[in-house]
Amino acid sequence: MDIHLFRHSTEEETMLDMKSLLLTLLSSSWGVITLVLIGVVVYRGILSTREDDQIFIDDAEQHYYQEQQLIIARMSRLRGPIIALSLASAVLFLSAVGVWIYQGYSSF
Repeated sequence: MDIHLFRHSTEEETMLDMKSLLLTLLSSSWGVITLVLIGVVVYRGILSTREDDQIFIDDAEQHYYQEQQLIIARMSRLRGPIIALSLASAVLFLSAVGVWIYQGYSSF
């Protein structure tokens, strides 16, 4: 009676584990990047609610103008990170979908 306590994995099982790990890493990375992107977009939305389209001020209320300029500057600085995070999210999502499809076709 031959009882094997340890099962040796074959090369095929190792490749399947690597593909699963790759899909897990891509999916997790996509989720994290997308959550950060959502946070930045929500922050920009909060800033935009504080922005006024038109303000009529006299010399005594000049600090309102300066506050609006700071809000506009913050919103402008967020444009680059939003574009970069959007591109990273799209690339990671498409890569994860590609790996998932490849896994499906290679399992036939």
